[in-house]
Amino acid sequence: RRRRRRRRRRMNQLGGNVRKLLVANRGEIACRVMETARRLGIPSVAVYSQADRNAKHVTYADEAFYIGGAAAKDSYLRRERIIDVALKSGATHIHPGYGFLSENTDFARDCEDNKLKFVGPPASAIRAMGDKIESKVIMEKANVPLVPGYHGSDQSLETLVEACKQIGFPVLVKAALGGGGKGMKIATSEAECVDAIQSAQREALSSFGDQRVLLEKYVGQPRHIEVQILADSHDNILHFYERDCSIQRRHQKIIEEAPAIGISADFRNAIHSAAIE
Repeated sequence: RRRRRRRRRRMNQLGGNVRKLLVANRGEIACRVMETARRLGIPSVAVYSQADRNAKHVTYADEAFYIGGAAAKDSYLRRERIIDVALKSGATHIHPGYGFLSENTDFARDCEDNKLKFVGPPASAIRAMGDKIESKVIMEKANVPLVPGYHGSDQSLETLVEACKQIGFPVLVKAALGGGGKGMKIATSEAECVDAIQSAQREALSSFGDQRVLLEKYVGQPRHIEVQILADSHDNILHFYERDCSIQRRHQKIIEEAPAIGISADFRNAIHSAAIE
């Protein structure tokens, strides 16, 4: 019994100043967040679309608010409506879950502007990590090892072609924004360089509204290994080990495997340390 009381006190301490939590998501992810909030003694608020009136997350939460039609654009992507519900319900924090608004810079800024805590990275970090050029600059300043390449602000064709020559072929031309393999072209020789750059720029502009590109030395058969990290506002940073995302099709991940197999303990420790630094 004493152990249960101690555990309950500890959970309440972990809850800190989170007086009420709005979960701006649906389904399983919303239920998981709400379950943790319940263990911490934090009341939760659900939002739901027309299609989710009877969904589990709606009944699981302490309060639930209708926010719009079945389509995500009419409900779970309506930033202003979710902010309005948070203010009306007295929520102090908003957890975005994943997908929807979880990586939306404007939504994170809306939370800040309305004195609501966004349970996730600040708007500045979301913006920086969404821009591969800015991400490269940040990593370079932190002395994180980088693939040889060019991520400068001079985007003239002449500068990019010269950078390709200095890097050495083959070179990967990559859109600064977006993902999903769009805006990525390989130049295997100087003769292919201009076409690869211009093609990547056109695709980047069409898909992401920004034609900036960066260049990297192309690695033909790489291991794509990511390290998950979590940081708070008190400068505490933890890594949650690595996952291998090497199995891909057209530069899109198909399978993610954790932990990564076939790497040494020294290498594993090195990438964990680099991620935190």
